Amino acid sequence: MATKTMSLRLPEELAAELAAVARTDDVPIAEAIREAIQHHITARRADHDFQKRLRHLLQEDRKVFKRLSK
Repeated sequence: MATKTMSLRLPEELAAELAAVARTDDVPIAEAIREAIQHHITARRADHDFQKRLRHLLQEDRKVFKRLSK
């Protein structure tokens, strides 16, 4: 699987809490972040309001792409 390196800035307090969670779960911080992101995306996929906004955004993007492709 291809990966992408990203940079993340966190307030010190949140970074300390994340480190504590990762240590407690005995996983690297990067793994704890990946799990949290995956959980967030899964929740968004199940959120009907989010899905409605996403479909609207896709329709708007299609309009723009069509205009640009002419």
